[in-house]
Amino acid sequence: MLYRKLGKTDLEVSNLGFGCMRLPHKNKFSEIDEVEATAMFDYAIENGVNYFDTAYSFHSEDKSKGGNAEPFLGNYLDERGIRDEVIIQTKLPSWLVDSKKSMYDLFDEQLKRLKTDHIDIYMLHSLRLDFWNQLNEYDVLEFLDSILEDGRAKYVGFSFHDDLEVFFSIIDSYNKWDVILTQMNYLDEDYKSGLAGLDFVASAGLANVIMEPLRGGSLICNVPNEVSELWEGADKKRTPIEWAFEYLWDKPSVHSVFSGMSNLEQVKMNVDIASNAQINSFTDKDRQILKDVCEIYKSREEIPCTGCRYCMPCHNNVNIPHCFKQYNIAKSLNFIDKVSTPYFWLTRDDERADSCTYCDECTMNCPQGIDIPAELEKVDKFFNEN
Repeated sequence: MLYRKLGKTDLEVSNLGFGCMRLPHKNKFSEIDEVEATAMFDYAIENGVNYFDTAYSFHSEDKSKGGNAEPFLGNYLDERGIRDEVIIQTKLPSWLVDSKKSMYDLFDEQLKRLKTDHIDIYMLHSLRLDFWNQLNEYDVLEFLDSILEDGRAKYVGFSFHDDLEVFFSIIDSYNKWDVILTQMNYLDEDYKSGLAGLDFVASAGLANVIMEPLRGGSLICNVPNEVSELWEGADKKRTPIEWAFEYLWDKPSVHSVFSGMSNLEQVKMNVDIASNAQINSFTDKDRQILKDVCEIYKSREEIPCTGCRYCMPCHNNVNIPHCFKQYNIAKSLNFIDKVSTPYFWLTRDDERADSCTYCDECTMNCPQGIDIPAELEKVDKFFNEN
């Protein structure tokens, strides 16, 4: 396994981080298959993976309640007696915070669930503007100061799901951030915080860790023939999963990439790729191939929205560019199973397409001449039928 220094921290982390959101399960998502998951953890650790990411809600049937990923990880490390050999990263469920006291109560509960006296990296989970504003009402930065000062958290950070402007604002609001978790893959350079956010984090000396390197598996499923032909033209032959991972590990600004693995074969495959992925290993030809691949996917999008935001703000709060972006992603990747999640979970109810009242003011402002209400109706129908 290869390792990288985690930003300005004193931690050395494995190229591959183990994301605990998609562990194997039985009949219910909350019922982790402990035999299979234990074998996966064993193999990962024996082969050098030292960075585990979990959260209060992982493997829960209801996001308002704690899931079983934290307790499973805590029990595993306790039974093996190897708590100090791994780095635990977990997260405060931002959507459940309804008072200052609740932050401390949730944190205390998470320590017990993980059977530890400290969290190596504690994050605010899934930050977007509304969650961030709510957390600030309850003095979240004072809370972070407190758990850092008493040593129960060694480092702090946040995971992010909003626009670049919000991203910059959150980072600038606190001088003790250490680790930032964002979604990044070769199709997402201009999505949400994107590549600009990645570069900003690196320039500030903070650690970049990555989630959704495969976009929930969509980058390796239903690969168009035109894309496969481009892969074949490379000097070094790579599988689709190798292209996706190595794109990230090629970047000096990326410190670890989390994969939510669901079976032992996935762990073995990802460990093997991570153990050979060096910084700056891509050639100029490799990078051009990736650009050409992105153009192919982009050409499959149906709504010609450029994200210019001239249609915004909408009087009914519809996040028009985001709705169109999620629809275009679903169509271009032909993989509705995962891309519907950002639409329903990461978009507030009033920002979704069904809030449109057909006032048509947005259409008059659209430089692309898009019939926005008609397209929003199509978006709403698509995500509710799939």
